[in-house]
Amino acid sequence: MRKIVINKSYASKRDGGFCLSHRAFLRLRDLGQREALQEPDFGAYWPQGATPREPSLNRCGQLVPRDDEKLVQVVEELGAEANGHCAELRIVAIPHNVQWEIEKVGGVEHVSEVHRMWS
Repeated sequence: MRKIVINKSYASKRDGGFCLSHRAFLRLRDLGQREALQEPDFGAYWPQGATPREPSLNRCGQLVPRDDEKLVQVVEELGAEANGHCAELRIVAIPHNVQWEIEKVGGVEHVSEVHRMWS
């Protein structure tokens, strides 16, 4: 089964959506996750402020592929502590051979199988 990380919390464009906590972001960097290493670490400039209560420093990892094995590992390891600002991360398992996409309504995401459409 393929594992995919999604956000199950309502969020506006301004207040959240899929994102990781600074702690989860640092763990991804420790594991060598490529996109996390390319993303700037703004918490490095203010380590005392990079607490879970600081929204601006807990919106990390938005470019990390949702089916990245290291991302899944970090969310499994940290549980709720992996949640970024206003996020509620969950792992969904789907068959490997499914073409998938993430859809969202009001910030709440689900994984769907890709279907063909004509108009």
